[in-house]
Amino acid sequence: SNPLHREVHQDMEQPLCHYFIASSHNTYLSGDQLLSQSRAEMYARVLQAGCRCVEVDCWDGPDGEPVVHHGYTLTSKILFRDVAETINKYAFIKNEFPVILSIENHCSIQQQKKIAQYLKEIFGDKLDLTSVSTGDPRQLPSPQDLKGKILVKV
Repeated sequence: SNPLHREVHQDMEQPLCHYFIASSHNTYLSGDQLLSQSRAEMYARVLQAGCRCVEVDCWDGPDGEPVVHHGYTLTSKILFRDVAETINKYAFIKNEFPVILSIENHCSIQQQKKIAQYLKEIFGDKLDLTSVSTGDPRQLPSPQDLKGKILVKV
């Protein structure tokens, strides 16, 4: 790939909604949507390739541990905690712009609390917990304002 394409040559001070954001769907899958393996390493791969929005499909797992997989299919399951740790490790290696976790939540309240606990423990100060009202999108923070931050979209 062209090394010039790795540099950002545009104004990053506009509201977040003014930008196209490189996003990944079913990020955790290493293959097809019905039978393939779910792998935490897929998050490392897409984040290093420039993706800034990753999908995390959360389901109740055994022993009170939430898992990530493609629901109602035969895809394998991985622990939510492992996914969060992988994202934390690789989120800002290639660039500092914010990473959005697009969480598809199918969990019980008990396991949702576990997810919230892991988000806070693993991401620490990187986790942006500021509330954004959905009123005026011009009030959204900019990518520049959010450098080094993890945002959660549910």
